[in-house]
Amino acid sequence: MAKICLCLTGKTIEKDLEILKKYQKYVDLAELRVDYLEPDERLHIRRFPEQAGIPVILTIRRDLDGGQFTGGEGARISLFSKGLAFADVDPRRNFAYVDFEEYLNIPSLEEVARTFGTRIIRSYHNMKGVDDDLVGRIKSLNRVGDELVKVAVMPHTMEDVLRVFKAGWETMEIDKILICMGHLGLPTRILAEHLGSQISYTSVRGDPTLPEIPLGQLDPQELSELYRFRTITSKTRLFGIIGYPLKATSSPPFFNRLFGLQNMDAVYVPFPADSVEPFLKIADTLGLAGASVTVPYKETILPHLVKSSKQVQAIGACNTIVYTPQGWVGYNADAPGFSGSLLDFIGKKSFMGKRITIIGAGGVARAVAFEVHRLHGKALILNRTAFRARDLAGIYRFAWGAMDVAGIKLMDKYNDIIIQTTSAGMEGHTEIDPLESYKFAGHETVMDLIYKPEQTLFLQRAEKAGCRILNGLDMLNRQAKLQYEYFLGTEFPEPLSKLL
Repeated sequence: MAKICLCLTGKTIEKDLEILKKYQKYVDLAELRVDYLEPDERLHIRRFPEQAGIPVILTIRRDLDGGQFTGGEGARISLFSKGLAFADVDPRRNFAYVDFEEYLNIPSLEEVARTFGTRIIRSYHNMKGVDDDLVGRIKSLNRVGDELVKVAVMPHTMEDVLRVFKAGWETMEIDKILICMGHLGLPTRILAEHLGSQISYTSVRGDPTLPEIPLGQLDPQELSELYRFRTITSKTRLFGIIGYPLKATSSPPFFNRLFGLQNMDAVYVPFPADSVEPFLKIADTLGLAGASVTVPYKETILPHLVKSSKQVQAIGACNTIVYTPQGWVGYNADAPGFSGSLLDFIGKKSFMGKRITIIGAGGVARAVAFEVHRLHGKALILNRTAFRARDLAGIYRFAWGAMDVAGIKLMDKYNDIIIQTTSAGMEGHTEIDPLESYKFAGHETVMDLIYKPEQTLFLQRAEKAGCRILNGLDMLNRQAKLQYEYFLGTEFPEPLSKLL
């Protein structure tokens, strides 16, 4: 079974031990990154395994391989020697593993390591991409039977991630650690067991004295408790979410906490994907049972569906896919999630008599426009690209315009409710106000479908003017409950809502 390793990158031994003590219950082993230690601290690494109390990997990574060590190879080999010297007959007092790059051949140190039960990790790092013949690379590193192969590569596309999954599946017989670095590689860290990868590395988030957590790495508590990493097996039901860049989504916490409360052998995995096709290939091979679909794929997923609900057909957007023996079936949970949330907020059962501005013309805007029309509202659709606003508005005979002076002027007739559906203002773009030239009068009800941050600049400005405001969190929870029902074919366990 795959293990969780905590990467220790403190400047002092004391700091590393402090971090390890705090997170020890979430991890199976630790990696002492000697290259991050201050020079004087490096003299005391030999006692670290005994102090740590759990198996430890000894790693001294050069800057050329993504580490911090800038000295010569002689100095680095000397440090390895210090770490492995005076080996104890009690293996718990020795390093459990030592990480040697593929090019580092030191027979004397290798012999010492093997004699006292320290397993050699033979590692290869490609910081620039994914090797064309990744299977060949893995097999070439498997030179000695007792070594553990480690290959870490940097994908630039979801096609690269797909190739890594395939390489993992084709080398299941080899003891290995296989990692996709960076943001796109997140699912490879959660689904290490499915790659035949024996270790998944984690780092501590939010400590100002430590280096920033690398993209794609998870906090050890998050991997252990939220994703229940140690319970993931080939029999675990897999669900996920596809989107890009997918840096602000609350769906994984919602579903994984729910699965945990139900003791369900299932996990919900984020798949940051720059295109739909390779994700679906990975999903088919992994056997994903269902997935949420978010920006920007709610429309581009449609050609890949063998069947879709009447809502999806009417809206032209899909945010939920469920696998069947015939292929993927699509649903739209955004529409009822949106209308249920906003109608409850304003205390109405329909939008009759309401004149509404919808900002945006993407997949979510399509669901919003559908519900506004279905529930008897009148609307204006504004979008940066005017022809997209025109095309969506034409379906329902709504007014439309660009997000310019003329478009803003039209809002005077459609400002009972203003609904912001774009990603402008989301985490990573929090400085953006999508409609900064509009002056709120104070009587408007303003809904922004973003929920991270809790209040966008757009909502802050509306509230300051006296408007009633609503973010997208309640909508998210409502549509997630519907997705649960689509995924599992059963009613949502409402009594558990208060525990999520």
